[in-house]
Amino acid sequence: MNSFWHSGLALAALCCAASSAEAGCRVGAMPAGAGLASWYGAEQGRRRTASGEAFDPGALTAAHNSLAFGTMLKVTSLATGRVVLVRINDRGPGHGRLIDLSEAAARRLGTRACGLASVRIEQVRVEQVAQVPEGDLR
Repeated sequence: MNSFWHSGLALAALCCAASSAEAGCRVGAMPAGAGLASWYGAEQGRRRTASGEAFDPGALTAAHNSLAFGTMLKVTSLATGRVVLVRINDRGPGHGRLIDLSEAAARRLGTRACGLASVRIEQVRVEQVAQVPEGDLR
C-alpha cells in the first residue's frame, strides 16, 4: 500500500508539472536570484499604489517589498524565457512571493494564465533603459 501511495503522488506531481508547463508556468526548484511572481490586474480598479500613482493594469509596473519606487527591473520567466522591463511603483507581495507584476507584464512574460510563475529579477540601470524601444515601457 505504501508503494501505491507513493506512485499516486508521483503521478499527481507529473500531471501538475505538465499542466503548469503548458501554461508557461514553473514553480519547482529555482536557481539563486529567482523566486515566485504573481500578477494583479483590473480587479484592483484605479486604486492608488503605495507610490501614490493610480494603478494601471496595462502599464509595465510591479510591486516589491524593499526596492525603491522607480527602480527598473528586468524580469525573466524561467518557464518561457521571455523578458519584460518593469518599474517598481507599489509595495508587496506577501506569502513568500518575490514580486507582484501588473497584468500587462505577466502577459508579456507569457505567464498571465498562471497563478504563480518562477522568475529571475535583475536591477537595470537608467542608461540601459534608455536603449529600450519606447513601446516596451508602457
